[in-house]
Amino acid sequence: MSESTAIDPVRRQQVASALRAALPARVVLSDPEDTRPYECDGLAAYRQLPMVVCLPDSEAQILTILAICRELQVPIVPRGAGTGLSGGALPLADGVVLSTARLNRIVRMEPYSRTAVVQPGVRNLAISEAAAVHGLYYAPDPSSQIACTIGGNVAENSGGVHCLKYGLTVHNVLRVRVATIDGEIIELGSEALDAPGLDLLAVFIGSEGMLGIVTEVTVKLVPKPAAARVIMASFADVVTGGNAVASVIAAGIIPAGLEMMDRTSARMVEPFVKAGYDTDAAAILLCEADGTHEEVEEEIARMTAVLETAGASAIEVSQSDQERMKFWSGRKNAFPAAGRISPDYYCMDGTIPRKRLAEVLTGIELMEAEYGLRCANVFHAGDGNLHPLILFDANQSGEFLRAEAFGEAILALCVAVGGTITGEHGVGKEKINSMCLQFTRAELDAFFAVKRAFDVPFLLNPDKAIPTLNRCAEFGKMRVTAGLLPFADLPRF
Repeated sequence: MSESTAIDPVRRQQVASALRAALPARVVLSDPEDTRPYECDGLAAYRQLPMVVCLPDSEAQILTILAICRELQVPIVPRGAGTGLSGGALPLADGVVLSTARLNRIVRMEPYSRTAVVQPGVRNLAISEAAAVHGLYYAPDPSSQIACTIGGNVAENSGGVHCLKYGLTVHNVLRVRVATIDGEIIELGSEALDAPGLDLLAVFIGSEGMLGIVTEVTVKLVPKPAAARVIMASFADVVTGGNAVASVIAAGIIPAGLEMMDRTSARMVEPFVKAGYDTDAAAILLCEADGTHEEVEEEIARMTAVLETAGASAIEVSQSDQERMKFWSGRKNAFPAAGRISPDYYCMDGTIPRKRLAEVLTGIELMEAEYGLRCANVFHAGDGNLHPLILFDANQSGEFLRAEAFGEAILALCVAVGGTITGEHGVGKEKINSMCLQFTRAELDAFFAVKRAFDVPFLLNPDKAIPTLNRCAEFGKMRVTAGLLPFADLPRF
């Protein structure tokens, strides 16, 4: 587990005093007991007490904070709800955490244009709740949607169980209003079908707070389907289940959701939510069809035929919307359910080509024996986004270090089969070394050039997401010393 760096009390007093002189007292927190709730995000293994926390409730206050931090050369770590799982909101001992949680107003709903304009602190689920009266909803639905905010979703390019058909955050956001480190307000994208110039909106979404502070977001809304049903298909082994995923997509079917869970995760979840899962199966697939009643019945029939041919040992179809939601509740509660069977868990996030799914699952199973730790696999099977949950006990000496090494090995395997080190959780602090596995020095330099274009003083979430040349060199030496393949020699596809 990481240890906090000591904070310079003189520097904290200087920065807090400058901020308090320009902002209401409620906005600035500097007492250690007030700032402790912000010492980590959802990746609680990494902790650092922040020097100062700011909780602005207006765009003007954000600009004031940026101006003071720029003048005093203080790094800034943006934060939403703190549900991120890669350490993207991990504070710095010499920095300010800037939380957008108080900017939580839905500015307006536009049912005719099927859009909503919201502040960054609005919860993901709250958008759909407000749009429901118009028969609309916001499609990206990460498992943390009851708590995560749209500003954080923009920072991480979040997805969810329905991202296969409806896309990630980048496919569902039209416009973002951003406060830059230079004190300007810029708008990326447009509420029209297209925006002039370069597509900087796509550059900004997923940039993990390194390019600017989100102050307002315009999202797309989609009509709520007239009907939806879910197939739960059981498989006798994970290889057959993994191949079935490829078979569904190869048949030209794009389900609303296509999720897979192995036996460990199903048995972990079932006592917690009683979703009705087949806990004897080595793997289960959840395949959802939505649309008109006729479209749903036709797609369910087609998927059933494909899954039977692919080797499903049992198939169950939801008979009511209540049963459909019960099936999904198990998948969405997989992370909290891990606490029932393990003191701690380390949630990974990698993406692979669908055709390599069975191969990677087999590889992870072999790694369990190698590292002496269990791993529960839950993932967005349709787009190859894996979420292995490595189970460990932080109270046991060396177990967290083994969990970290296990996670790094999974990401290395993802890269080796032509995938990526992240799908929707971001790089943050957790995967910064693994960026050296994925990208060449020239590619990393290009990423730095993009950051430099937005943030010349390098004050916005520094030391996250993009590793330096020295860091990659040290990481490479560590791998060689440990007897691992040098990252420069990993196969590239």
